[in-house]
Amino acid sequence: MPPLPESLARLDERRLSSLGIARSRASRLPVEPVHVGSAGEIAGVSGEWRVDPAQLGQPFAGRAALLSPFDRLVADRKRMGELFEYDHILEMYKPAAKRRWGYYALPILYGDRLVGKLDARADRDPGLLRVFAVHRDVEFSKAMRVAVDREIKDLATWLDLEVAFGG
Repeated sequence: MPPLPESLARLDERRLSSLGIARSRASRLPVEPVHVGSAGEIAGVSGEWRVDPAQLGQPFAGRAALLSPFDRLVADRKRMGELFEYDHILEMYKPAAKRRWGYYALPILYGDRLVGKLDARADRDPGLLRVFAVHRDVEFSKAMRVAVDREIKDLATWLDLEVAFGG
């Protein structure tokens, strides 16, 4: 069994490997810490960030994805805002009139950017995934629109529902 300092260093390295880039010190999320101590290398972005050296110089092929509002990429709102310049908050506890993006808006990832939010609801009785809005934080190209629409249809298929755009 490794000594405690070595165990903690290994834990920081694993955490950094799963996050890719993280602060040396950060606040604790409800489930786990998001700091990585001295693991990895200093990242070339503003602020005190560490990066997993195994990820540097690796090829990247992004895609479109609808994320859970609890996904690790967006769970740390401070990290999300600083790295991705993306604003998202789960609005299920706000009165409907005060919501900007919807009750349970799903962050939209395209390539290596967070580009919008999907406001949709599974309505099981009629068998529909009701899409109320696709909030675009950036201008969507035709390729982005097609990819996001495909992700919405894939979500509906996974839920065994039909898509109903416009609510």
